[in-house]
Parts: sequence; C-alpha cells; structure tokens
Amino acid sequence: MTENLDFTVAIPTYNGESRLPELLERLRNQINTEHLCWEIIVVDNNSTDKTAKVVQNYQANWQCPYALKYCFEPQQGAAYARKRAVEEAKSKFIGFLDDDNYPVSDWVAKAYDFGQKNPKLGAYGSQIHPNWEVEPPENFQRIAPFLAITERGNLPLLYEASKKLLPPSAGLVVRRQAWLESVPNHSILTGRVAGNMLTSEDLEMLSYIQKAGWEIWYNPEMEIYHQIPHWRLQREYLIPFFQGIGLSRYVTRMMNINPWVKPFAFFAYIINDLRKIVLHLLKYRTQVKTELVAACEMQLFLSSLISPFFLLKKGYFKK
Repeated sequence: MTENLDFTVAIPTYNGESRLPELLERLRNQINTEHLCWEIIVVDNNSTDKTAKVVQNYQANWQCPYALKYCFEPQQGAAYARKRAVEEAKSKFIGFLDDDNYPVSDWVAKAYDFGQKNPKLGAYGSQIHPNWEVEPPENFQRIAPFLAITERGNLPLLYEASKKLLPPSAGLVVRRQAWLESVPNHSILTGRVAGNMLTSEDLEMLSYIQKAGWEIWYNPEMEIYHQIPHWRLQREYLIPFFQGIGLSRYVTRMMNINPWVKPFAFFAYIINDLRKIVLHLLKYRTQVKTELVAACEMQLFLSSLISPFFLLKKGYFKK
C-alpha cells in the first residue's frame, strides 16, 4: 500500500461506545494541522455494544478536511487491532490512542513534527497524565507506570535497549515503515481477552522495532490524559492484571538476547526473581497480603518467575 498521507490516528477499541465520543471530539478540535493530510481510523475489535453506531453517527455529521474511517477486526486482542490499523493506514506515521486516552489540542501536530525531525525514529511515546476517577491508594506511584502513566520530564528521551524499558502503546506513534520491516505477522503475545490474561503485546512489538535498529523515544510535547475509572484501582482488577504482566515477561525479556546467551539469561532471571521475592517478603512481611501495592508487586515477581514455564506449558512458543 502506498503512503499518501502524513499521519493516521488509529483507535483500537472494544466496547468503546461511552468513551469514544469524548476522544472523537478532541480529535475534531485539533489545532495547527492545516499543513497536514491526515486521517482517523476506528478499529472496532469485535465490540458487542453500539460502538459501530457511535462512529456512524459521527461520520454522518463529519465536516472536517480529514477522514473518519471505521473498520471491524473480528480477531479479539489488541495486537490484532493494531495490526489491522497498520494494514488500513495510508500514512507515514500511525499514532495509537486507546479510547480512554484524551489528547491535548495540538497532539497530532506535535506527533507529526517530532517524527519528521529524525529519520531513525521507529516509534515514540507520549507524556501520559492520569485522570483518576477516585484518589489512588497510598504508595500507588510505585506501580502507576504499569497503568500507562508516563511522566518522564519535559525533555525528549531516547529509550536505550540496554535499560529494558519501553513506552506503553497508549499515545504511541509508530513509523509505518519500521513496523512493516520489523514486526512479524504473528506475535506470541496478542493482548488480554476472555480466558487469556497475557498482556505486554505492545512491548513485544516495540522490541522487534528496536531490535531492527530503529530508535524509540519519549516526546513530552505529545500530551494525553488517561482516564482511570475507580474499578481499575481495585484488588479484583489489579491482581490478575499484574499476574498477566508477569506471565508475559519471558517473551519481552528474551527478545533482544542472542540465542547462545539465552540459557545463561534464563538462569540469571530466575535467580533475580527469587532475590526480589525474598527481599520483598523481608521488607513487607504480612503486608504482601493486606496492602494493595505490596500485593501487586509480589504478584508481579511471582508471575515473572514462573513465566517461562507457564508459556511453555500453554504452547505459546509453538505459535
């Protein structure tokens, strides 16, 4: 497919009927985009609510110079929705916004300008502020980055491969060429769906791009506000959430490691996870059961420890 646009905003959504209108309004009111040819694509990831109807209603009254498109992706999972967005996009850069990510008024302009500055840029993430529905519990800042909150200062930063840190997919912009050249058609991690708690599909995708030699950056001028409802701060949501992150970790840990080093890395990670578990127990003792943040951290360490065995047993490496 030839690239004939400057920028695509891709919105993967599942049952986003109540959240999409605010996001579409924010995109309808973007400023400083007069010099851009861009588009918006809503990727409906097998929704069972009125997501399609919401988009159709907007399309009927859409009077912007940039297109609002809709496509349906029946294969459940964020990785499939993003892959479909890349297939549908007709632009050099694709900016991913979840349906609960509300960008500031110049997000599109800042996103395009940043990508144009550096031909080695494969992907770059936004500065993401939380919009809490209720006040988070004490010490929540220790685990807040796992909820795609990214406030890393007001200067651009390069994510170095050696530091094993990558931006979340919320507010992420990907150079379409980098995706097409680096990301395989079938990934191991596909995103949380009913009956499958594994997550980190965005980190797997970014690891492929980084491994291929593209640079990944943080751009603080691209600001978005992540809406975090009260139920995402409850134990019933957070413990399975951290379990899924931990169980996925072996994939992202091993992504950029040379094959001959992997057996050594495997044992090194096992020892390090055991060390973290022991230190955590010594520090928090009974709090690992009663205090939410300590419990989430313990779940993450335990799940990370068993990640390779879980993935092997479930057959993920045969995919």
